Amino acid sequence: MAVIEGDPAAAGKLFTFRFRFPAGYRIPPHFHPADEHVTVLSGELLMGMGEKFDASKAQALPPGSFAVMPATLRHFAFTRQPTEVQIHAVGPWGITYVNPEDDPRNTATGGAGMQKQP
Repeated sequence: MAVIEGDPAAAGKLFTFRFRFPAGYRIPPHFHPADEHVTVLSGELLMGMGEKFDASKAQALPPGSFAVMPATLRHFAFTRQPTEVQIHAVGPWGITYVNPEDDPRNTATGGAGMQKQP
């Protein structure tokens, strides 16, 4: 992940960051305090809505796709191939996992919220 503009912690300020996900990564069900604007730059991002991870309910977003996930909407995502996305929103930014056990900040090694799929 790289912040390319702004400060995600700054209240009321726009920020932009990019993620590069390897194939087979998933982000468990979670939500944010503000609307999340997602643009797929390369690869394919699969996103679904709900409090449970269900790959069969995900929609594939190819390069050039744009999605808005409203604040507090429970959603999840995963990749099948290397994928780069750009996200922009208004701070302060945060992520809350539906299941606290999915939160990598609750593990000894920490992390950015992504999990390698088995």
